[in-house]
Amino acid sequence: MMDPNKMKVVYTITERGDKSYWTRIGVAYVNRDGSLNLKLDAMPTNGTMHVRDWTARDEQQPAEQRSRRGNGAPAPEPMDELPEAFS
Repeated sequence: MMDPNKMKVVYTITERGDKSYWTRIGVAYVNRDGSLNLKLDAMPTNGTMHVRDWTARDEQQPAEQRSRRGNGAPAPEPMDELPEAFS
């Protein structure tokens, strides 16, 4: 089993107005030399990634609660349709 002290969680943080939305996009593992290996499920569109220590609660909470980070702002609501800018 992987040592939890060597596991990290990778997020991208999107700023919308005065709120920050944290989206988990992958995991990272610390190598013996201190470097990181990242395994991403998605790429951030803003080019910014944030790496934090993994905690057991990251796996126990539902996805919508895991995405609430930073200033405590709620996760964005799912969209039925793309905004006009993406049409």
